[in-house]
Amino acid sequence: MREGEAAVYAAPAADGADRAWLAQLWRDGWGGDPMYSGGRVHHLARLEAFIAWEAGRRVGAATYAPPEDGVAELVSLDALVPGRGVGSLLLQAVSDAVRARGGRALKVVTTNDNLDALGFYQRRGFRLMALRPGAVDVARRHKPTIPLVGRHGIPVRDELVLIAELAGEEPSSFPDSGGDDGAAPGS
Repeated sequence: MREGEAAVYAAPAADGADRAWLAQLWRDGWGGDPMYSGGRVHHLARLEAFIAWEAGRRVGAATYAPPEDGVAELVSLDALVPGRGVGSLLLQAVSDAVRARGGRALKVVTTNDNLDALGFYQRRGFRLMALRPGAVDVARRHKPTIPLVGRHGIPVRDELVLIAELAGEEPSSFPDSGGDDGAAPGS
């Protein structure tokens, strides 16, 4: 943190105002609720959520599905203030919450165009586990707001699955490399 800057912290979504803000964030950034990944429907409003705060302002959010068979899924991650560690902070908050609930791993599904997310997650210990060719084309049938062309002018067609093992890791184990916290999973 630089001199004169407010500390950024993450807290669980606490009230109706937080949920209303999240709903607007999802409409603006994700084409609304629900989200599709791996052939599953995730209703964002029903998921656990953390909000990142700085100087009394909401500056990011993350949602996740609780662990099933020890694996939780990070469904959305939005850092609205780039380069401030917001994405890393939210990822750590989710990882700690999953670990506290007995989770041993955290999975994220992103799209083939999201090169920033691929780098962000791999730098934080995630490994590529699967490629789902055509998965976004299928999801688009249910959610036509998913764009045909995404970041870097790349057609959005496929899902990539990344996973990080959480068991045995120490808290705050995801390094903050700064500058690339806007990476986002899902469709």
